[in-house]
Amino acid sequence: MENAAGAPAPAITKPSLSKKPSPSFRLRNGSLNALRLRRVFDLFDRNGDGEITLDEMASALDSLGLGADRSGLEAAVGGYIPAGAAGLRFENFESLHRALGDALFGPIPEEVPEDDDEGDMKEAFRVFDEDGDGFISAAELQAVLKKLGLPEARSLASVQEMICNVDRNCDGRVDFGEFKNMMQGITVWGA
Repeated sequence: MENAAGAPAPAITKPSLSKKPSPSFRLRNGSLNALRLRRVFDLFDRNGDGEITLDEMASALDSLGLGADRSGLEAAVGGYIPAGAAGLRFENFESLHRALGDALFGPIPEEVPEDDDEGDMKEAFRVFDEDGDGFISAAELQAVLKKLGLPEARSLASVQEMICNVDRNCDGRVDFGEFKNMMQGITVWGA
């Protein structure tokens, strides 16, 4: 694999982790993974200039509680920043993500069985269902939006409105079926 400058990309060694890495790092469904990766890129790119600088990445990781060591971050990411660029462009970010995923979990098989879509959907649901009760409450959605640094998290009323837009049985929560219907209604352009 080559980096943006055409040189061989730096080797990513499997880090020693105190606990098992989350398989949610990379969804098996390419469309969902591309959408999620684009959203993460846009969140990290605080000034919206189409590049994630090391400062933006460090700030985003710090706000997620993943404190980033600047020199370690530079060593891991620097080889993916094109010569003359201020930071990672989306395609560089995608290459970095793929290399990290391969190092942690091995390559994604080319053929993904269709029933894996259901597993990916359940995995995505569990990110929001923080207490594991099978429902996404307004408080849980607000907590996840806050962790992502999204402005919608500031107002519980806005979050409750988001829940109401998906909540078909009007119980004030989103169950897996409602979540699945919402996700299947999302169009992923260019993925």
